[in-house]
Amino acid sequence: MRPRVRTIAVVVTSAFVSALAVSGSVHAAAVLHPLPLREVARVPLSGPSNRFDYTSLDPTTNRLYIAHMNASQLLILDVRTRRVIQTIPVPGVHGVLAVPELNRVYASATDAHQAITLDGRTGAILARAPAGQYPDGLAYDPVERHVFVSDETGGIETVLNSAGHRIATIALGGEAGNVQYDSVSHMILVDVQGKNDLAIIDPRTNRIVRRVSLPGCTHDHSLLIDAPRRLAFVACDINNQLLTLDLRTMKVTGSASVGGSPDVLAFDDSLRRLYVAAESGEVAVFAERANGLVKLGQAPLAPFAHTVAVDPRTHLVYFPLEMGSTGKPQLLIMRPR
Repeated sequence: MRPRVRTIAVVVTSAFVSALAVSGSVHAAAVLHPLPLREVARVPLSGPSNRFDYTSLDPTTNRLYIAHMNASQLLILDVRTRRVIQTIPVPGVHGVLAVPELNRVYASATDAHQAITLDGRTGAILARAPAGQYPDGLAYDPVERHVFVSDETGGIETVLNSAGHRIATIALGGEAGNVQYDSVSHMILVDVQGKNDLAIIDPRTNRIVRRVSLPGCTHDHSLLIDAPRRLAFVACDINNQLLTLDLRTMKVTGSASVGGSPDVLAFDDSLRRLYVAAESGEVAVFAERANGLVKLGQAPLAPFAHTVAVDPRTHLVYFPLEMGSTGKPQLLIMRPR
């Protein structure tokens, strides 16, 4: 039996809000605008109560890949049964990306300074490749069939072929943030955190062809692209801003406040809802309109609720929590209201 559905407005009027208020990390907007989400379930996750990072959903297998970073474990959860079905040792696993068309999963093994390639059916490790000092986020280019891996502290993009072998490196001139593929322009976009700009990479030549300044952003860490509507969203984790970038003009057209140290973005492209999870434990939810975003809510969710995934088929939203309601790791599952 599923737990009784309840609104997040009830959840956030807890000691967590009080503690955040005392520390000064709750924004006034967060308290006044409850999240438009309802709790569906809390699923126990294996491993110790420490940091999670990126997630990736494979809709063809109904598997949600969860990077349990500080446990050095890649968890595979069946979203139908809501059970962890496999745990794969990956040193310091940070980023993870399922590519269903290849039956492959790529992950950054940060502590081993590698990118690894896994069989999407069995979880077997097929390849390991050097990926710089601190491999983090990943993106896949389906035209060239290449994987791009951001080396955050090394300031490079590592390029892998579909077999998981390194074929190129691209110097960014600053710390690498998140990386995304634009399916309309067929370009790779990378946050360059130290420069507060985006590097545009042509994946046919693996060269930077343009840089786009991001005024109003300090330390552009996260990036998400809505290619059909020619919009990109950039989270700036020092000044806690979310920018809207028009990909036709490459100009910033909007800005909104989000939780402290925003980290992971997730987008439901059928509902056109954007979720922004922050290190402060706050989550912000936006509705995408014709040329920008409208904030629907922002509130504390749980300590360190900085990573999020969404399934556009069911609209369910997934938050891996290092300390859930039991004090142990949980996957909090919510749905829009």
